[in-house]
Amino acid sequence: MWIDHHCHLPADSTAADIVSEATEAGVVALVNVGCDIEGSRRAAESAARFDTVWATAGVHPHDAKDGIDGLEALLDAPRVVAVGECGLDYHYMHSPIEAQREVFAAQISLALRRDLPLVIHTREAWDDTFGILDEVGVPERTVFHCFTGDAAMARRCLDLGARLSFSGIVTFPSSDDLRAAASICPLDRLLVETDSPYLAPVPHRGRRNHPALVSVVGAAVAAVLDRPEAEVAAATTANAIAFYGLDPAVASC
Repeated sequence: MWIDHHCHLPADSTAADIVSEATEAGVVALVNVGCDIEGSRRAAESAARFDTVWATAGVHPHDAKDGIDGLEALLDAPRVVAVGECGLDYHYMHSPIEAQREVFAAQISLALRRDLPLVIHTREAWDDTFGILDEVGVPERTVFHCFTGDAAMARRCLDLGARLSFSGIVTFPSSDDLRAAASICPLDRLLVETDSPYLAPVPHRGRRNHPALVSVVGAAVAAVLDRPEAEVAAATTANAIAFYGLDPAVASC
């Protein structure tokens, strides 16, 4: 059994097939992640439709320029379990840096005030990401999703008390530094994700990613850790249940 704790389901009728395929592949739960206000609303609607789907509500740094008005109300929707994804992205710069920083800080504060998990996206902005966390605070349940740093950066995240989540990038031939980071992650701080429809793992590169492939990511992480796949599946499933406060019964599905 696996949990894909970070994916982006389509808003159209294909979502049902994707969820069904994931279930058949042994994925007992999905967390459908919001990236803007409307997308977060759709994620909450998907969680209401499917028994194995939960949702987050957040504003991605790309959309920070549009603010977070209406976000807190979405956190009251049933089966919305976290704030995010939010953070900083200095690669594409779709929103000004100051807007990104302000919106990230506001969402950290929201997670702290509501005692909710925080899902962080950071790209080419590590120092500012840590600086804002130092200033505002680190929620007890914080995850760096789609972690792409090296072992030193992983240690810095772990020292904050955060979890690390690995995506299909860990399977890429060029990702030796990332595999080194995965190798130092304690099993009780580890999560796996697809970030679908992006970042399909090897040997599925070039195709549309989907949550059923989270087991491929998990198998790659297990190989890095030199642990049985079943052990990593059980640990990451338990970690996701605890992190998001999911119904433990999902683990017996």
